[in-house]
Amino acid sequence: MSKKKQLDSVQTAALLEILKNRFEQNMQRHPGLVWSDVENQLKYQPEKLWSLDQMEVTGGEPDVVVIEADSSEIIFYDCSIETPKGRRSLCYDRAALDARKEHKPKNNAIDVVETMGVELLTEAQYRQFQEIENFDLKTSSWVKTPEDVRTLGGAIFCDSRYGRVFTYHNGAQSYYATRGFRCRLKIK
Repeated sequence: MSKKKQLDSVQTAALLEILKNRFEQNMQRHPGLVWSDVENQLKYQPEKLWSLDQMEVTGGEPDVVVIEADSSEIIFYDCSIETPKGRRSLCYDRAALDARKEHKPKNNAIDVVETMGVELLTEAQYRQFQEIENFDLKTSSWVKTPEDVRTLGGAIFCDSRYGRVFTYHNGAQSYYATRGFRCRLKIK
């Protein structure tokens, strides 16, 4: 039996109100966009609303971020100052989780991303995102790891310190209370 990934009307109204307020309070993230255009796109995509709700309930504080001024895409990013609390202490992927013999975390970032119906940020997207505001000043976030690094057992993560974005590596099996992941969701 599959779980329906759709919000009811009360949940939808509550989420849209949260998103609208955040959108209006952070206009610097999306210059030139108006909320009614975003809301109209969302109303016809209930599965996207469900994914946005997942971003919200796990602490991501999703908001529309415009990285390329000439783009017509509407993309929500996790805009919580630190990596979302509900998505921390996860190893990188299922293979890493299965390989751990002791002290396994509850889950892994890649499976959670797929369940939520969102995209894990790439290193390049993470760097572009950091140009909008400073995030992950005390935490770090897994980013999409190139296959050649993953094949060797590693995974990469990023954070922001000293006014710069840093990319690091770790064994994919590792997990820390201050490391989670950020994601994005394309609406249009």
